[in-house]
Amino acid sequence: MRIRLRSWPALVVVAVSLLLTGCVSAAAQQQIAPQSQVPETRQQIQLSFAPVVRVVAPAVVNIYSRRVVQTRTSPLFSDPFFQRFFGQNSPFGMPRQRIENSLGSGVVVSPDGVIVTNNHVIADADEVTVVFADRREFEARILGVDEHTDLAVLQVKTDGERLPFVQFRDSDTVEVGDLVLAIGNPFGVGQTVTSGIVSALAQTRVGISDLNFFIQTDAAINPGNSGGALVDTDGRLIGINTAIYSNSGGSLGIGFAIPSNMVRSVVAGFTSVGKVERAWFGAWGQQVSSDIANALGLRRPAGVLIESVYADGPADDAGIEVGDVILDVGGRPVDDPQSLNYRIATLPLGDTSMWTSGAAATRKVSLPVRTAPEDPPRAAVELTGSQPLAGATVANMSPALADEMGLERFQPGVVVTAVRPASPAARMGLQPGDQVISVNDQEPASTDALRRQMGRRSAQWRIVIGRGEQRFNLVIGG
Repeated sequence: MRIRLRSWPALVVVAVSLLLTGCVSAAAQQQIAPQSQVPETRQQIQLSFAPVVRVVAPAVVNIYSRRVVQTRTSPLFSDPFFQRFFGQNSPFGMPRQRIENSLGSGVVVSPDGVIVTNNHVIADADEVTVVFADRREFEARILGVDEHTDLAVLQVKTDGERLPFVQFRDSDTVEVGDLVLAIGNPFGVGQTVTSGIVSALAQTRVGISDLNFFIQTDAAINPGNSGGALVDTDGRLIGINTAIYSNSGGSLGIGFAIPSNMVRSVVAGFTSVGKVERAWFGAWGQQVSSDIANALGLRRPAGVLIESVYADGPADDAGIEVGDVILDVGGRPVDDPQSLNYRIATLPLGDTSMWTSGAAATRKVSLPVRTAPEDPPRAAVELTGSQPLAGATVANMSPALADEMGLERFQPGVVVTAVRPASPAARMGLQPGDQVISVNDQEPASTDALRRQMGRRSAQWRIVIGRGEQRFNLVIGG
């Protein structure tokens, strides 16, 4: 992670947890770590996960998605001579339809037919079919998809029938070493159950979704398991299986699941108000490294160092300032910006969470939990005409739009939200999330101002584009 060196006021942050050391008696050690024993009775030998599987398996479904893709083919343009000039994706030829199918798993989380799966399982699908363990098939309606968490929520008509479902468990109560079962449909061979343990918690360096925070397990997860259930030995849902770490495509014992607390918040949003409403923090920071910890006098690297605070946002209202170190949220430790984002995203709206924050001394602050405002209104418009940004859809940046696009940091101004393929903007390399900093040395204050600027004739265009912390200075002939 890139570290910005700034001049901070002298700070002292006191840790909120104590490390207890000392001698442990032999009796206590024996109680903590009992010796393994060979099964002695018939009942011990016959211990099995079968009772859990019988309860959970009927609520884990297979999901088949189907979409129609328009392509153009022609025997003439398949000739290597023409491909040399027109490439593989020639705009010529006869239009044809191609069917793409996708296979995954899902979990019924409500008796009225609400099902959760991964977004990548049903992405861009025209039809979604849900198949239960008893071979019944249902056409599913997509209630909503959340690309930031890679989750999708479906609904099937039950005609009053109560479907088997899996209850949520608080994923914050899960511990490393807990026994877990992964249930899904790997490789399309049918429903399969694998067992393992929780290998790690709060994995934030996976890079699967915007809100990186996963439960890691060594239970075998393979292609087709995506969207399936990770349950405890009581049959409660602790996560949705999402991805694996593998060079070959098969399981290496490193699988990742989205925690049930995040799943529950996404399901609640789509089933109650039709969208995901996440809590907004209104501040940004960086992970406390060893160098920063030494500079601040911390005992160890922990927490998130606040670098900027949005005026009148929740963090500002709570009295959090630049230079504070966020140590925990609601009693849960925060070690990096990803874990901070996760803790914020799973806070219930309208509630007030007690924070531990460091400034001149450790203190607790009350954070008002609310959604990000759309101020100013986005006023999205597609730029047209004979100019370099034609084909780009732009909008006024706001906290709500930044949250929607998964932008952790943002500045007021105009941002690109979409780029039409083969347009001048696409050929220039514009991407969603890019910010138009200036055009011919003038900063556009709004989408309307940018539209007027690009509508004027210019012999030469000087455009500055912001992408994250990078700046691109483009000079284009008119």
